[in-house]
Amino acid sequence: MLFKVDWEGIAQHVLSVVTQLILLTVVLLLINWIGKKIIKHIFKSNIKLSKNPIPQNKMDTIYTIVLNIFRYVLLFFWIYAILSAIGIPVGTLIAGAGIFSLAIGLGAQGFVSDMVNGFFILLEQQISVGDYINVNGIEGTVTYVGIRTTQLKSFDGTLNFIPNRNITVVSNQSRNDMRALIEIPVSSHSPFDQIKQVIEHVNKGLDIKGLKITQKPSILGFSNLNDGTLVIQIVAYSKHGEQYNVKNVLMKKYLVALNNAGIELPK
Repeated sequence: MLFKVDWEGIAQHVLSVVTQLILLTVVLLLINWIGKKIIKHIFKSNIKLSKNPIPQNKMDTIYTIVLNIFRYVLLFFWIYAILSAIGIPVGTLIAGAGIFSLAIGLGAQGFVSDMVNGFFILLEQQISVGDYINVNGIEGTVTYVGIRTTQLKSFDGTLNFIPNRNITVVSNQSRNDMRALIEIPVSSHSPFDQIKQVIEHVNKGLDIKGLKITQKPSILGFSNLNDGTLVIQIVAYSKHGEQYNVKNVLMKKYLVALNNAGIELPK
């Protein structure tokens, strides 16, 4: 007895499955487009109508998180529907193997760890989009905070992708005022009283608001550098991200003023 293949039935079944997958994909893409529009509208409305709006950096972080969750949910349903359409009993597999054993079998331990760690990072508000942070020796501005990864843009423009499971210690330099330390080299024969007067005179004429200084400069005293150079230290505090500019501006003003006063400094 010859085995007869029902090519017409197979073709109809394949065509039916392909049609279902195409329709499913189109519907989910449409839902994705509409969903992103709605989420964007909700966040814009919150900013415009709220009496006490959330800061923009936190709003950007929350917006990114919501978009990520929305995309992951759609992706889950898309994969589930595809497997079901081609005849794989996904529900039976999950019930039989268990969610965790299935995740381990698929090699998703790192993914789960990323999500758990990312959840607590976001819950505790350790970082937000726009913050300048240091993670495992990598410094940069946070451009993206997700459930799985965090992105940092370094000073030289490098974009760093860091899995959330690797984020153990976060040094956030954007939450408090930052210190600008100015060290002017002097010698044991320098006219210290005159140097102090010149520095104080410069401090009185500073544009505090323009430089974004939060605490006026003050003289700390003397210190020795590693090479033995004697320096006089002046400290000021500024808004985060402005400490480098404050340090450069103050150093220039002090050196120019000291030079105009005829005070020679060691080279």
